[in-house]
Amino acid sequence: MPTSRPPALQDGDLLAAVDIGSNSFHMVVARYLLGQLRIVDRIKEHVRLAEGLDGSGGLSEEARGRALDCLSRFGQRLATIPSQRVRAIATNTVRQLRLPQHFLMPAEAALGHNIEVVAGREEARLIYLGVAHGHPPRGKRRLVMDIGGGSTEFIIGADFTPLERESLQMGCIATTRRFFADGKLSKKRWKDAQTEITAEFQQFAVGYRSLGWQEAYGSSGTIKAIGEMASAMKLTRGAITDVAIDAIRDQLLEFDRIDDIKLPGLSADRRPVIAGGLLILDAAFAELGLKRMQVSENALREGVLYDIIGRGGDSDPREASVRAICERYGVDVAQAQRVEATALELFDQVAEAWQLDEDERKLLSWAARLHELGLVIAHSQHHQHGAYLLEHSDIAGFSATEQQFVAALVRNQRRGLHLKSIEGLPDRLSRSALRCALLLRLSVLLHRSHDTETTPALQLEVDGDLTLHLSGRWLHEHPLTESDLDNEIGYLDEAGVKLSVLSG
Repeated sequence: MPTSRPPALQDGDLLAAVDIGSNSFHMVVARYLLGQLRIVDRIKEHVRLAEGLDGSGGLSEEARGRALDCLSRFGQRLATIPSQRVRAIATNTVRQLRLPQHFLMPAEAALGHNIEVVAGREEARLIYLGVAHGHPPRGKRRLVMDIGGGSTEFIIGADFTPLERESLQMGCIATTRRFFADGKLSKKRWKDAQTEITAEFQQFAVGYRSLGWQEAYGSSGTIKAIGEMASAMKLTRGAITDVAIDAIRDQLLEFDRIDDIKLPGLSADRRPVIAGGLLILDAAFAELGLKRMQVSENALREGVLYDIIGRGGDSDPREASVRAICERYGVDVAQAQRVEATALELFDQVAEAWQLDEDERKLLSWAARLHELGLVIAHSQHHQHGAYLLEHSDIAGFSATEQQFVAALVRNQRRGLHLKSIEGLPDRLSRSALRCALLLRLSVLLHRSHDTETTPALQLEVDGDLTLHLSGRWLHEHPLTESDLDNEIGYLDEAGVKLSVLSG
């Protein structure tokens, strides 16, 4: 029985995005109308999650408690919105946790929705998407900069497409703690810190300046706060200029301690981390030769909303990324399509019994198309090579968990089951990953010969054990497949999975 697909977006549908940032948590709810988004609700809380990080990837109970309390409040607002219309994104601080599932499991329970951890460059893509939709492209290349609590992203893009993406391990909280841990300020400290920050920009600054841009935008809390300070100090009308940064920095450094800072337009919530944020922006302006930056109201959370629309239509960025990988690594497209077709045929037969959904169908589809990726390295152990490439590559549109899911399927397409790769997934996904891996294994096995011949009618029954029905005559004419199925029964038996093959 075919698996049900989520309904297409309809006018009036509500969408929601949750940004679990290192400094602030944001939630935005929007209504989809005539292909556009109309914001109907926003909630922002200064959780300061990054303040709870220790040097070994642990998270303090205080920070954890603040986060769960906030997510519980968000969860109440999201309770009536269907899960496929909600995306919650965790960024730098959660990326740094030694045992992220110890935080994510109670966090998902509090929110009532799954939480995706995204890599820095995927975070950058979503930021650019949000800014680009907030400031419709005018045929000019643009630089977008976003200073978060734990990381800073730089993107050059044209229209709605990012061309270059960078994510650096520096943010307003992390940088304040790094250079002003004792709360003291001085011009010498600032100069020394700026030298270190500038050195980290040099890994990409030359390439960015060479590509160039015609306009610059800044997003998120730190840059918005600096824009508000520039306006309150009558230095600009909300934009940020190099002259304004110099003036704000000079006034900030008149204070001996961070706790003493009192500047026009600076809120009490932003005061403890403004030094680190301004330091990053000051260094970026100097290293990239910036003179003026417009402040964007849109950021990652709006980008997530537009990504939900893309995923639900014909412009899913993950689809484009898979096609690009296949082309880049010379994947045998015809063979990939054969394996994909069989895998999805089996999926649709068992989806209801196994409680598999449309998201898992897509992930299986992409794993089938990429199952021979590792051949670009070597035939020997190519399933391991492919899994490594998928798990550790920068793949636009995919969360870290989605990449790990696809990698686990590719890793388990042949030979003995590697249960460790499946058990490393969140508990909510490990069972479905194992089941999708079993479907991919059968599909790869049935197409091992790379023959263009159509496979016979297949029927897979799942009632505790697996029973595969296929033509006895066809099986007799394909002795290699018959032998492989015998071996497969043994491989699965070692992992506690019972497979029977019935031919008629």
